[in-house]
Amino acid sequence: MLTRRFGDFGTAEDAVQEALLAAATQWPAEGMPDNPRGWLIQVGYRRMIELVRGEQARRRREDLAARREPDDRRAAPAADVELAGDRDDTLLLLFLCCHPSLTPSSAIALTLRAVGGLSTVEIARAFIVPEATMAQRISRAKQRIKASGMSFRMPDEQDRAQRLAAVLHVLYLIFTEGHTSSAGPDLRRVDLSDEAVRLARAVHRLLPDDSEVAGLLALMLLTDARSPARTGPGGELISLADQDRSRWDAAAIAEGVALITRALPRGPVGPYQLQAAIAAVHDEAPTAADTDWPQILALYEVLEACSANPVVALNRAVATAMVHGPAAGLDALAALDDDPRLAGHHRLHAARAHLYEMAGDRQRAVDHYRTAASGTTSLPEQRYLTVRAARLATVAHPDS
Repeated sequence: MLTRRFGDFGTAEDAVQEALLAAATQWPAEGMPDNPRGWLIQVGYRRMIELVRGEQARRRREDLAARREPDDRRAAPAADVELAGDRDDTLLLLFLCCHPSLTPSSAIALTLRAVGGLSTVEIARAFIVPEATMAQRISRAKQRIKASGMSFRMPDEQDRAQRLAAVLHVLYLIFTEGHTSSAGPDLRRVDLSDEAVRLARAVHRLLPDDSEVAGLLALMLLTDARSPARTGPGGELISLADQDRSRWDAAAIAEGVALITRALPRGPVGPYQLQAAIAAVHDEAPTAADTDWPQILALYEVLEACSANPVVALNRAVATAMVHGPAAGLDALAALDDDPRLAGHHRLHAARAHLYEMAGDRQRAVDHYRTAASGTTSLPEQRYLTVRAARLATVAHPDS
């Protein structure tokens, strides 16, 4: 709302941070206001005026002040500010941050920060780059947006098409962080996954005939449908093979399957549709033993051909093991050892541990489970991997 009203993305972000800080300080002592959203908007609005005035005074740009700054002789009525806040500008902000003047990596990083609310550390983990590198990337993107004078409006059809790939990738990363948090005590961040689904629905309403938009929404629904069964009573992680499938969200699965069934024939087929198709095969299997692994492997091979990245290759290796045996899967994983993006990554060790366990090599499985546990910052994943290692170690050395 502040960016729409004042046309200054960077300063609006500062004003919102000031409002949130004021809320964190005042609400515990004074109590929650009747309208928290309106309170935040009004405080942010007032802070925005102060920041804009200060900037204008420093730069002596009275002509810009006359056009952009609200009349400072009267305070804006609270009702007017709150009413302006009823409009949801998140989708506009999403497309603004994915402006084609930014590089794709910078646009995605900035959007994850501004729209997704992810920390710089979390974004760096998603891109598998150092935190300092990501901080510089986000800072440069903010400066570029500020210098460009980009207007806060929904882009036209041609401009929107240029930004769509970045928008979808941002939503995918927000959902991924929400579905499996990269750090902290909880497996999920429901606020992030729910917001990603909400925004994906909004993009789907905007572009109902786009197959990849439908594919991404289907992927989110089909993946999120398993969430009720992913954790036990104590918050412990439960693997896909061990989940109680009766707890899966049947309505979300039906909606996701319907979306991907309609999208695939329309074409062209892209990575989100392929991932959604893989998720649908998992979700439609009555039991883990009934999973159609040959179909999943075939889909991963097509996915790797159109969207080569180390995570896809890692998942294909696991699918290879399920179809052709653990030795074949381990051979496929060996090809990833030289990829710097996965060097030392805990997921590579976890996959290798799983395949060694399948092969009956308990000691190697224990070693890789322990290495994977030491490499993750997610406490539920860490506990799961540690328990797997401990159980296997007990079987391998019953007298120890």
